Amino acid sequence: MLTVAPPDAVELRSNATFEALMWALSRPGDIRTLPDAGFDAIAETLVDLECSAYADTPEMRERIVASGAMLADRIGDADHVFITALEDAGQQLAEINCGTALYPDDGATLIVAAAHRGQRLRLSGPGIKDATEIALDLPSGFWAMRDLLCLYPEGFDIFCVDGDKVIGIPRSTKVKVL
Repeated sequence: MLTVAPPDAVELRSNATFEALMWALSRPGDIRTLPDAGFDAIAETLVDLECSAYADTPEMRERIVASGAMLADRIGDADHVFITALEDAGQQLAEINCGTALYPDDGATLIVAAAHRGQRLRLSGPGIKDATEIALDLPSGFWAMRDLLCLYPEGFDIFCVDGDKVIGIPRSTKVKVL
């Protein structure tokens, strides 16, 4: 008889993180709870041998290297971009990979630390009935730069992390600054 080992703590955390991230992108604007605060569980779940990642902190760069993924020196070379502080949103985002018309799925995923308060935003699009309003503390130029870069189907997905809470904004979501 074949027996299957029960999942360990790492697998349970990765599964819970993946589920939170999946639902965050499926229902843009909804706040989901991660099993752990910060980027570690997200990196553990998304980053593997077949992708590249960029991070703006030495600790996260070490985590990427430990995962076996390729560590990107530039934002534009990364599948996953971990940013703790978007100080110059225009310059940082201008490089992000938005995919192509033929391969929009090559667009990067931006994981950014952003308090779930501040600038009011109205989201509309797939996964949202009519519209929903949220607040995110991101630089003023962020949404204008995203509008320039995200010509659907091209673009990048965003996870805004505040402690153990995450909001997902897929490339297909329209964002209006209020």
